[in-house]
Amino acid sequence: MRAALACGVVAGPIYIVVGVIEMLTRPGFDPTRHDLSLMSNGDWGWIHIAMLVLTGLLTIAGAVGMRLVLRGSRGGTWGPLLVGVYGLGLIGAGFFTADPALGFPPGTPADAHAVSWHGLLHFVSGGIGFLALIAACFVFARRFAAQRLRGWAVYSVATGVLFFAAFVGIAVGSQAKGPLLTFVILAFSVAVVLGWAWVSAMAARLLAERALAKG
Repeated sequence: MRAALACGVVAGPIYIVVGVIEMLTRPGFDPTRHDLSLMSNGDWGWIHIAMLVLTGLLTIAGAVGMRLVLRGSRGGTWGPLLVGVYGLGLIGAGFFTADPALGFPPGTPADAHAVSWHGLLHFVSGGIGFLALIAACFVFARRFAAQRLRGWAVYSVATGVLFFAAFVGIAVGSQAKGPLLTFVILAFSVAVVLGWAWVSAMAARLLAERALAKG
């Protein structure tokens, strides 16, 4: 159980650290214009694909740990299940790569925006995962509210709301240009970091609760 929860704690940091390294080292990648999913393309795309699959598996393991700790309590079924669906969405997004776009990887036309079958399934997988994570935020918020843990409840609701807003923004504004595109991309990147931080925080909290219960 402790090992499973620890997997949930480290999944986010791995995703963020690897993502930052990719942004700093992949030629032609512009974080103000390109979504991180585009990293699945090119000679080094396997690194991003492996990162998505690995963090997805770690998230699912973390969800199993959450389920074992919370079984029989408020939110103990749907909360972990939704976190697990988020993990599955990451794995799906890894298997079905995003289409090259906006000049990335180098050699891709700047106006490229064609959507292939695997590009569509990448979006669907990621979308299902993101919506599941948003829903998990609200499930845990209800749990914390019932426990009168106002700070954690507000944190969970705020994360869910901000992530939902950023997800809608990237979904409807991905074809935007100029400053609007920059805002949409950066807002979504920030939301992803916030979402991962929330997952790690939930797993870490339950890990601490488990340790206190045993000690």
